[in-house]
Amino acid sequence: MTDVHLLGVPMDLGAGRRGVDMGPSALRLARLAPALERLGHRVFDHGNVDVAVAEATDADEPGARYLASIADACRRTRDRVRALPDGVPLILGGDHSISIGSVAGALDRGRTGLLWIDAHADLNTPATSPSGNVHGMPVATLLGHGPEALRAVVGTTVIRPEDVVYVGLRDVDPEERRWIREAGIRAYTMSDVDRRGIAEVADEALATLAHLPRLHLSFDADVLDPDLAPGVGTPVPGGLRYREAHLLMETAAGSVTSVDLVEANPILDERNRTARILVEMAASLFGKSIL
Repeated sequence: MTDVHLLGVPMDLGAGRRGVDMGPSALRLARLAPALERLGHRVFDHGNVDVAVAEATDADEPGARYLASIADACRRTRDRVRALPDGVPLILGGDHSISIGSVAGALDRGRTGLLWIDAHADLNTPATSPSGNVHGMPVATLLGHGPEALRAVVGTTVIRPEDVVYVGLRDVDPEERRWIREAGIRAYTMSDVDRRGIAEVADEALATLAHLPRLHLSFDADVLDPDLAPGVGTPVPGGLRYREAHLLMETAAGSVTSVDLVEANPILDERNRTARILVEMAASLFGKSIL
């Protein structure tokens, strides 16, 4: 039995499309807490972090839209995660920029590996981003790059490149590709999944980070194939299928010390289907098995 601490971050400022701020509500509506409680865990819902709304926010930051408000929300998220009791923080997004705050909070408890399960590398900075959307920048920030306002949230205890593993990549910008190669970041694309199978990829990804005392798993809904999870703002065909994603979560079960579930957008979804799928993934991550 584990104490699981839910914390919502209803933010869409980092995304290119509105509506992902309703993600935490969608996940709760999909009965995330009861799903985990049925597995024997104790679940505590700590509500939501306060986040500015776009209509009342200045977006005129070159290369990084809504930068000040995003940095403020990430700072609040970091502080709330730091203050949570012992257990596993389960942070509900919101767009993927919230991970700047959630991972910064996890880093306060010790060196942490980062398993980034996503169609995108999120390694842009304002100088390289084609959109200026901050949800494409969190990994760069956590590695110590990008705008000072975001780097200040993380502080000096940044993630090391050798402590990052990607799974599910299939839409990577040229500068991100160069950075992954030069920094030696371990990355498993969908081509790797196709050739080697998800079981081998999952085992190897977890083994790469197994020596670390803590592991943060960040799961972006767009890693899933859009036919399975249509409610995302940046869908890319050819993603993880249902059983592939479950096996990845089952492999990581028992290893994680903090988790993000992000980028479920109810406005773009079909009857909350994407949030329900994420709840099923969370159940596998927290110990649900077939037998």
